[in-house]
Amino acid sequence: MKNMNTKKGIRGFQVVEEECIWMKAGVVSLHTCNKLYDCFDCKFDKAMTRAMGARATQETASNWAAFFKKKYDGASRPCRHVVTGRIQQPKICTHNYECHDCSFDQMLDDIEISRAQSRPELVSVAGFDLARDYYYHEGHTWVRMEHGGMARIGFDAFVMKLFGQSTFNPEMNIGSHMEKGESGWTITQDHQVAKVLSPISGTILSVNQRVKKDALLLHDDPYQDGWLFIVEPDAPLKNLRKLKFGDASIRWMEKENSKLIKLMGPEYENLAATGGEPVNDFYGLNPEIGWDKLVRTFLKT
Repeated sequence: MKNMNTKKGIRGFQVVEEECIWMKAGVVSLHTCNKLYDCFDCKFDKAMTRAMGARATQETASNWAAFFKKKYDGASRPCRHVVTGRIQQPKICTHNYECHDCSFDQMLDDIEISRAQSRPELVSVAGFDLARDYYYHEGHTWVRMEHGGMARIGFDAFVMKLFGQSTFNPEMNIGSHMEKGESGWTITQDHQVAKVLSPISGTILSVNQRVKKDALLLHDDPYQDGWLFIVEPDAPLKNLRKLKFGDASIRWMEKENSKLIKLMGPEYENLAATGGEPVNDFYGLNPEIGWDKLVRTFLKT
């Protein structure tokens, strides 16, 4: 089993760069970013701006922009997304670092909302796939933090195998607010309905229409194309507290598998000990265990 170490701060999916943009601007000698370059929601950015005698608002560029203007010549100023590693190809800033009013900046957000990023590395835990660098809620949903502080949400592979023929019913639209630990959407199977808890609080920016139309995508690729929502989180650091990450998510999944084995009884426990793969529709093959019991035990609703 692979080790999945944890680090302090928000862990972003394939966000390689860690240097704060103030450090990249040459204002401070050492400071790492733990906000995934979500500068407008960063306490350090606001504190630095106050210290420099300027106001930090979403209507005016943060003060690091002034230092970027001094550091780079006007005709060859790199886009801040090149500097922070969000994009790899060369790109010149033609908007004087007024990112809040930049069409290219908005386009990047739109692209990342509309499509999933690179495929995650998977770790097998008791026969269930678990994606690295994802956060996991006890109700078997995941959160993937991406560049700029956006969060992508979906189901884990465990619950998709548990309710293998279920369909996704979002119930919330773009602009709706989800609240961590409260019912946010439902899944259905054979007229049975189960509420699902939201893993974080935030405003919905996008709903994956493909999984509404094609339930197989949800089950076959839960960590990539089968995502459910893109959310702008409220207070990201606070939102991620108590979610499982790294080695903690592995230990949690092992315990969840043990619960499932006990529900099946001694006969299945002996079968599981032989190393057999989990079935793709546990409820469909074992309806006698009861829909409500599975929902209470694993979805926590």
